[in-house]
Formats: sequence, structure tokens, C-alpha cells
Amino acid sequence: MSEQAKSPRPKSPRHVAQVIRAMDTSDGAGVSLKRSVGSPALDMLDPFLMLDSISTDKADDYIAGFPDHPHRGFETVTYMVEGAMRHQDSTGADGILRSGGVQWMTAGSGIIHSETPEQEAGLLQGFQLWINLPGRDKMKPPRYQNLEADEVVEIAPKPGVDLRLVTGSVEGKTGPVSGIATAPLFVDVKLAQGAEITLPVPHGHAAIAYVFIGTADIAGTSIATHHLAVLADGTEVTLRGGDGGGRLLLIAAAPINEPVARYGPFVMNTKAELMQAFDDFQKGRFVASTAIPRHRPPTHSRS
Repeated sequence: MSEQAKSPRPKSPRHVAQVIRAMDTSDGAGVSLKRSVGSPALDMLDPFLMLDSISTDKADDYIAGFPDHPHRGFETVTYMVEGAMRHQDSTGADGILRSGGVQWMTAGSGIIHSETPEQEAGLLQGFQLWINLPGRDKMKPPRYQNLEADEVVEIAPKPGVDLRLVTGSVEGKTGPVSGIATAPLFVDVKLAQGAEITLPVPHGHAAIAYVFIGTADIAGTSIATHHLAVLADGTEVTLRGGDGGGRLLLIAAAPINEPVARYGPFVMNTKAELMQAFDDFQKGRFVASTAIPRHRPPTHSRS
């Protein structure tokens, strides 16, 4: 007799477990940032290692960019809201990430890259998220998935609600980034004042919501600009635009549940692996890394 199919998990709303005000910091050659994950208030949320936001129209805050720096053992996700950044790396790749574009870079065994603004004035607004890799994937060759703005899935499910889906599934649509070990959801949500939507979030995934324009009500809690809401477990979350409306990133991914040995741009499972990463970098072994662009030449990824 065939095994009876499992019944769907009952819907359960997520609530806000913690609210974190992003702290002001700088990175690279002095780029001004706001950091939420990876701050003293939230060192990490497995598998999320860091979430940085940049939002400034002062060129002095961003013009120096991020000179050559290495990565090993995790993924960097760069989401450009407004502006342009040039990416160059040790594989010979060179490209520009423009407004609305995404680079999902799996650093794997190691890569050295730089990111510099392709503008001398105007608003530069965007994010970089670091997501850990399971131990089995940490030494795989680097891989890029690069999306121009028109490749991101755009959905308008109801008046006052506009979604940009990078990866995961929402409203019967699936985002273009695929093959990621932690099965993430990454969606940019724009809400008019009072507009409301309930979005699915996979049960068991770590989940965060970062408000970067205006205010939004997340699972019944009002969240202000540049604040991060950490969500408790459940299968869905209700979002509503605050006074004047709001815009936020909703991000979720499956925890890895492995030891983390981390220092700067290297994230491994053990101290010995971490020391090996430093040795490999110092001896120039990252330069031989290979990357296969998706769709177009690679674009951008921050420190």
C-alpha cells in the first residue's frame, strides 16, 4: 500500500521577536553604512552573517568604494536600489551593477574583488547580505548569478502593493536566482499607506524584515526606517504600509546548524580551516579561482 501523502502544514502567522536599530558604521575605504545583522545587537542569525545598508546622496560617504578584498566560505548578495557600482575580480570579470540589479555571488573556495562607484554624485542606495554556506559547499568554485533590473520578477498582487522577487516563491511566481543551498526567500516589498499583504515564509527558516523607506507594520509591530525585525517561526507574515507608506526587504533562509569559525572575510567551520584560508590568500591561491557568469558578466558585490 502506498504511503499516504502528508497533509499541508497548518498556516501560522509569524510575529516580531526582536527589533534592532541598524548601527552607523563604515567599511571598505570609508564607505558609510548602516549594519543590522553582524552588529553587537545581533552578531548573526543562522545562516545570515551580515546585512549592510547604504543610503546616501553625499558622494563623500561612498566615493572611495571597496578596494580589493577576499572572500571564502559564504555568499554575498548585493541588491542595488539606486545608483551604480563597478565590480572587478580575480577571475578577470568586470561589470556594472545598476539600479534594480542583483548579484548573488557564491564565494566558495575564494575570490578577490573590488567595488567602486560608477557615479560621482547622486543617491547611492542598496544592500549587501552575507549568507553562510554549509561545510560541503565552502570549497566549491565561485559562482555568480547576475540579474539586470528587468530580470527580477515584479508582481503587483493588489492595489498599493508592489513586489520584486529575487529568489523563492510568492503569489505563484518563482524568483530567478536558483540552486542556493539555504533555499532562501528574498523579496523587495513596496507598500502604499494602509496597503496590506500576507506573504508565505517557509516554516523553520530564519526570517528578517528590514525597512529602508518610510514605515511599515510587520506582523502587528510598527517598524521605522533603518530598523530590522527578526521574525519568530511560522508559515506567513502580514505586512502593511505605515503613514506615508513604506518599503522593506523580506528575507528568509534555512539554518545550517553547523559550527562557525569566522574572521573578517573568511567564514569556515573550524579554526584550522580559517587559518588555511589566510594561508591560501597570502600565497595567492585565490587568484586561480574560476567563475561562470549567469546571463551577463558579473556585476557587483561589497565587502
